[in-house]
Parts: sequence; structure tokens; C-alpha cells
Amino acid sequence: MGTAVGGGKAVPRYLQIAEDIVQQIRAGALKPGDQVPSEAEMVDRYGVSGGTIRKAMTEIRASGLVDTRHGKGSYVKARPPVRHRSSDRFRRSLRRGGKAAYLAESEQSGATAKVSIIYIGPMEAPEDIAGRLGVDPGTKVLARRRLYFRNGTPVETATSYLPWDVVKDIPELFEENPGGGGIYARLEDHGHEFAEFVETLQARPAAKAEASELALSPGAPVVHLLRNAVTEEGRVVEVCDTLMAADQFVFEYRIPAAD
Repeated sequence: MGTAVGGGKAVPRYLQIAEDIVQQIRAGALKPGDQVPSEAEMVDRYGVSGGTIRKAMTEIRASGLVDTRHGKGSYVKARPPVRHRSSDRFRRSLRRGGKAAYLAESEQSGATAKVSIIYIGPMEAPEDIAGRLGVDPGTKVLARRRLYFRNGTPVETATSYLPWDVVKDIPELFEENPGGGGIYARLEDHGHEFAEFVETLQARPAAKAEASELALSPGAPVVHLLRNAVTEEGRVVEVCDTLMAADQFVFEYRIPAAD
């Protein structure tokens, strides 16, 4: 039965169950690395249907306290998610210090990061990417596709699209390791000084192939991020198309209160 709250409205049973599990995690009864009880175990424990437990698990995952992997169950997170600090992550000083954004952020969160290169080479610019780069659809661009891991778990895919006329004379951008500071550092080394980075984010359920690549449950929440890297001349010299496991990241933005 539901518990009455303000105005006499009852709290749905699935929310009560989710809150019980979340409180167990916060109180330390379920410790980092512990497996959350399975659906069958919770059906027996709480005396409800599997559908109610699945709704509860959706709420538990939304808390950001557990990590759910397809076919393996849900586990209490051992470390907090990587925190994306919009105002800090693309500071020139980090690039000059030899640190690309993802590696720097993972280090700050105490996580072990790894990057796996999936593809580097020419590609015809998709229509949406071409529009951002200011070129015609199908124009030859350099694509760099990567899969990012955090503590051994895949958490993010990213594909950078760069104009061919910009990259053809920068051999490091065709290498798996472009050198300290990543591709932005190499672009700046060749005179493409950045003025700003413009990001667009959309939260949505993962498609089947996306969930498989990130080892997520089908329909798990992801964040689709598109970023334009804009030079001081106003040219977009890179578009980064990124898909992130939503439970692995926290986004933090500093917005000036300007007139």
C-alpha cells in the first residue's frame, strides 16, 4: 500500500521501494561494489510484481548511485561520476600541460581513464555535421572515433570531424596518439587559436546499437553532446559528436550574470 503524503496522495509502491534501496546505499548497508538485489529477489522481498520492481530500478538508476550493465545486474558505484566543468575543461593551460579534457577530468575524480581508437581516416561529412562545419554534405573530412573507458567500463563514444584542408598538413592528427593535450593542442600548434567551444546537449534513451557499445541496458539514458570548436577567426575547425552514459557524468556550468 502507498504511504500518504501532503494532500492525502499516496506514494506509489515502486517509489517506496526505490527510496528503500537508495537509503540502504547512503547508509552503507549496500557498499560500493555490492550488487543490488536482483529483480527476482526484490519481488520476493517486497511482495510486488516484476513490473513494479522494474519501475523502481528506473528510479534507482536515476539516483546516480548504481551502475547497471547489460546481463550483469546493478552495482553500487565505487566512485562518483566524472564531473564536466564547462568553464574549466578546455582551458589552454590544461592543453599546454599535456592533458586532454577527458583525461584531466577523470584524474580529478580519482578514476582510471583509457581511450580506445576505433577509426581514424577520411569520411564524407554527414549532413548535420557538414552544416556545423560550413561545408557541403559529403565533403571529405577527417573522422576520429574513440571509445572512452572509466575504471575499465565503457562510458562514452566520441567522433571528431575536422575539415580536410585544416588537417592535411598536421600529420599528428592522423595518429592514434596526437600528442600531449590532444587534437586541440595540435590545432593550436598550427595557428588555429580557439575563441570558444559551443556545446549542445540532449538526454534520450540509448538506441540498441548504442546501448551495446556502451554495455548499457536497452533504453538506458544517455546524453548526446555536440560541440563546435570555434577559432578566433570564427571558423569551426572541429565538430565532436559524443554519446555519454548518463549515469557516469555530472555536468556543471558557470554562467556569468552579465548585463
